[in-house]
Amino acid sequence: MKRAIFSSANLPAAIAFVVLLVCALVADQRNREVSDQLARADVLAKVNIIRAKLEGNITGNLQLVQGLVSAVVTEPYMGQQRFAALARNLFEQKSQLRDIAGAPDLVITLIYPLEGNEKAIGLDYRKTEAQRMAALRARDQRALVLAGPVKLAQGGRGFIGRIPVFVPTAGGGDRFWGIVSAVIDIDRLYSASGLTDPELDIDVALIGKDALGGGGELFFGGDNVVASNPVTAEVQLPSGSWQISAIPKGGWPTGPKNEWLLRTLMALAGALVVLPILVAGRLFGERQKNDAELRRLSRRLELALEASGIGVWEHDIVSNELVWDDRINEIYGKPADGKTRGYNDWALSIHPEDFERAKADFDSAAATQGPYSSQYRLLRPDGTIRHVRTRASFFQDINGGSKMIGAEWDVTWDVLLNENLVRERRLSESKNAELNMAKARIEHVALHDSLTGLPNRRYLDEMLAENREAEGRAALLHLDLDRFKQINDTLGHAAGDALLVHASKVIKASVGPADFVARIGGDEFFVLSHERDDKELAALADHIIDAMRQPIDYLGHQCRFGVSIGIAANSGVDAKQLLVNADLALYRAKGRGRNRYEFFNEELQSEIVRTKQTADEILGGLERNEFVVYYQPQFDAKTLEIVGVEALSRWDHPQRGMLTPDAYIKVAEELNVVALIDRTVLEQALDNFERWSHSHLNIPRVSVNVSARRLEDRDLIKGLRKLPIRQGTVSFELVESIFLDENDELVSWNIEHIKELGIDIEIDDFGTGHASIVSLLKLRPRRLKIDRQLVTPITSSTAQRQLVSSIIDIGKSLGIEVIAEGVETMEHAQILKELGCDILQGFLFGYPMDAKAFKTFAQSRKWLAAS
Repeated sequence: MKRAIFSSANLPAAIAFVVLLVCALVADQRNREVSDQLARADVLAKVNIIRAKLEGNITGNLQLVQGLVSAVVTEPYMGQQRFAALARNLFEQKSQLRDIAGAPDLVITLIYPLEGNEKAIGLDYRKTEAQRMAALRARDQRALVLAGPVKLAQGGRGFIGRIPVFVPTAGGGDRFWGIVSAVIDIDRLYSASGLTDPELDIDVALIGKDALGGGGELFFGGDNVVASNPVTAEVQLPSGSWQISAIPKGGWPTGPKNEWLLRTLMALAGALVVLPILVAGRLFGERQKNDAELRRLSRRLELALEASGIGVWEHDIVSNELVWDDRINEIYGKPADGKTRGYNDWALSIHPEDFERAKADFDSAAATQGPYSSQYRLLRPDGTIRHVRTRASFFQDINGGSKMIGAEWDVTWDVLLNENLVRERRLSESKNAELNMAKARIEHVALHDSLTGLPNRRYLDEMLAENREAEGRAALLHLDLDRFKQINDTLGHAAGDALLVHASKVIKASVGPADFVARIGGDEFFVLSHERDDKELAALADHIIDAMRQPIDYLGHQCRFGVSIGIAANSGVDAKQLLVNADLALYRAKGRGRNRYEFFNEELQSEIVRTKQTADEILGGLERNEFVVYYQPQFDAKTLEIVGVEALSRWDHPQRGMLTPDAYIKVAEELNVVALIDRTVLEQALDNFERWSHSHLNIPRVSVNVSARRLEDRDLIKGLRKLPIRQGTVSFELVESIFLDENDELVSWNIEHIKELGIDIEIDDFGTGHASIVSLLKLRPRRLKIDRQLVTPITSSTAQRQLVSSIIDIGKSLGIEVIAEGVETMEHAQILKELGCDILQGFLFGYPMDAKAFKTFAQSRKWLAAS
């Protein structure tokens, strides 16, 4: 009755308290949500800016490298010099690239820049745990893989974009060449993307090492960012993604700015209502406190035992009476019927083989009144066997009765797991013996060529490494079969394989027992020889060459092939340089006619140094705009008026002065920068042509030389469309060897579109190559230029004059204007005019001159007086 009265008296106050509390919580929560949404929106906007910069910078860096990968596909055997020349162009672009490495067969042998990265040379991705998985994943998935950040062999850390390279094979498929790796400098990338901006007012974390997304590792920022309910976004990468997370510096605001004012007002309002209730309810709550605490503890214990699956029992030692809870009944497979259990219920449930031990354990603990611990099997009524573990302690009740109180739980799964682990260990030990035998077989396969049985490139590298530590003279012979490709393409791969096997036998038969012979792929072999002087090495090379010359029969076909050999002695150089030296000597042997041998010597070394110096100076000259244009005027054969100029490249060398193309064009072709020089000449010529027009100097057209390599550029037409070329004012001079009947489709396509842009086509040096009339009909040039070698003798040779006349007649019949170069005397000019030549060019009228000098020359018109 008192309880009902008490409850009724406090019901209005309780309702008011609940209403006020709900209103306060809703208002406070709503206030927090609005404040949090504003803060997160501000952080998200800043995160999206950083995300966009990261995506743009990484994608831009990797796209720069794709061009280099394409070059590797077309030139899979390029060396360091060639690789560095191509890679250097990429570093001219604005990027965060630190270095670019080429790893044929997953071993870094090519790198740019080399300075500072020497430690990376020879790095085998398969043996480098930090980089192995990403390299193999790029190879197996045949797709770019972005790894990192990783610790670099050359020091520091970076992100590495690994691009697998597959080069076409003769059979129409492709083979795995290796990997081109582009290292993106971490600090420059972070700086360019705004991550290290000192004014950045948010803390940022990046997750997803090796582009594994949100499931990857944290590699930038602190764990506190990830653990603080951050704003997140996905950074999309060329392969995979990162997760970017951010919070404000100092963490999220703990509450809205008006939080405490709002709470204070709500607290005051609530206090006026709730305070009287608290005073009245205190007395009632104190009375129920002890009972509630006891019920709470009892319930917690019950829940804990139920959750753990542990059963509790009590055993009266004197009466053998047992008290079990329901969990013990469940473990023993007995019904939870509430019946009293006895000693026999326990003893008869134990597996017969374990009973004596279990009984002895219990009796010993009861006799000594000490702790009881045992483990045994139960045979349940349904026939199943369970393993249980039990623990108990001695206890005397208030009446002096002796009891054991303990707990028991099922450990069947633990026992079965241990038994399974023992079986697995025994099985593993038996398999280890088999693995050791397989390892030996695999090691042999890994070190030998499957076709010839000779050691492979990996074995050769190991031998060279060992040779570096050994004393004495060693030499390396690099052998490359001549005419192998023609035989392989003509008679098929089976014939090629037969030749390779034959060649390996010839080489093995020619060398001594101490020499090491290896095939490194294709038709290339190496011989590592010890303690031979140059005379003996030459005799060995001659013997191999003579033996290779002997024809062999394949299915009734007489196959003849030869071999070119490059020889290099170790002379204090390391294994890598020894390989390079032998390769250079082989290159010279092939260049001097093949089927011969050459030694690497100081002369070849000096030539390489000179070529490299010239190559470096050419690249530097292009960067410093040292290549300039000279102009040689062209004149109408009848009126002697200027009808055009030929733009000629010159190199304004800072030490050697003004150089003509014969001093640098061969090296420029090897560097693949002739097209770049052509473009420089064209752009300068267009600029000067425009200046002459503004100065009212009427020069009808300008002719520019175009190399064969530039005509093979897929982006040529796209680049030309961006230039201010007026129709009919520009001519492209093509050397005669370009327009053969066997031209590929890309060159023909480019020439047709050049004409569509209003650019005339001229044939340069006509008469010195092997062009045909069919070629002229197909190409339809606007003009052809007779080479000076044919023009010079016409004053003294009637036959030569008739030849030039025939060329002019051919041009006239096809509607092609004819230009004669090498006009050095008035007699030349008069004869050519009489023969019907249209345009004259030569020293008689004007030497090549720079733009300023040409403008003065054209305005003076002095050549008219001289003529």
